[in-house]
Amino acid sequence: MEDPQKRLALSLLAYAAQKDIDPERLCVLAGIDLQELTSKSVVPLTRKQVGDLWLNAVHLTNDPLFGLHFGESLQLAALGIVGQLVQSCATVGEALTNAAAATRLVTDLFQMEVYQTARTFTIRFVPEPGCENERASVFRQIMDLFMVFVLHEADGLVLKKISPKTVRLPYDLLNPDEYERVLRCKPVKKPGEYAMEFENRYWDEPILTANYELQSLLLKKVAEQHKEFEHARALKDRIRSFLLANAYLGIPSLDQLAANFNTSARSLQRKLQEEGVSYQQVADSVRKSLAIHYLASGSYPVKEISYILGYNELSAFSRAFKRWTGRTPVTYQGGRSSTSF
Repeated sequence: MEDPQKRLALSLLAYAAQKDIDPERLCVLAGIDLQELTSKSVVPLTRKQVGDLWLNAVHLTNDPLFGLHFGESLQLAALGIVGQLVQSCATVGEALTNAAAATRLVTDLFQMEVYQTARTFTIRFVPEPGCENERASVFRQIMDLFMVFVLHEADGLVLKKISPKTVRLPYDLLNPDEYERVLRCKPVKKPGEYAMEFENRYWDEPILTANYELQSLLLKKVAEQHKEFEHARALKDRIRSFLLANAYLGIPSLDQLAANFNTSARSLQRKLQEEGVSYQQVADSVRKSLAIHYLASGSYPVKEISYILGYNELSAFSRAFKRWTGRTPVTYQGGRSSTSF
């Protein structure tokens, strides 16, 4: 049987590699054998190893909000069987209820609870006794990860951005604006609470399982382009791989991408300019590749492709596609074989 905690650790290492951190060094510092971790052998990680992995990831990336940003990039595929369980559900409410029951497979630091009222439903993360204070900084990073992950994966389940009514946390935030950006809601401080409250209208939203077929395809394409722990030489290549891996949730803005790479938008743009490109050019390159593939496959309506690629209006997507190819999406679609990225 697979180990979801192991898969999560591998995802953390892959994310750290995107930030130019050597996964092997991270493992050595945490007392983990990378070769053993990537093998099929079942060797459970100790709580100390997991904690050391997180602490060193935060330190080496110089990102005090590592968990918050890692949560933005994480996909259900990283949780293995737990992710498959969520994907098999019919509605968001059912998915959250099943995910709560399976939380124990992924972490022993807290339990996830979901409960409804007449107008809202709330997701609460309840720390196990002693865990919150044992290694407070690690606990906070992992809590940030799961809160962001739940929110952003809800987007992927229904193909729309979901914003909570309230987010409650028991501590003062290091960077409130960044939390508000990622969580789409200004968190409020409430002792003893890790919770997100949502409007009830999201509860019965049907899950679009085709979106996870798309996610699997994107991850496969990224794996074909480079090994999971290999360092891309150029920043533009690293950004392209990141955009492809996360494109099923849309193409982020420059500010959003810069936050995930733990730098400023101005600094990121300057480094790209040194490589002879702009972020807009890299993003458009990814959009073009994805658009051609989706249209050629014949599996997605033009309007849905437009939404996935981050266009608010179909007309804007049509103009962009015509600029790239000389044809409109409608005239391009159909009668073509799938094009590789």
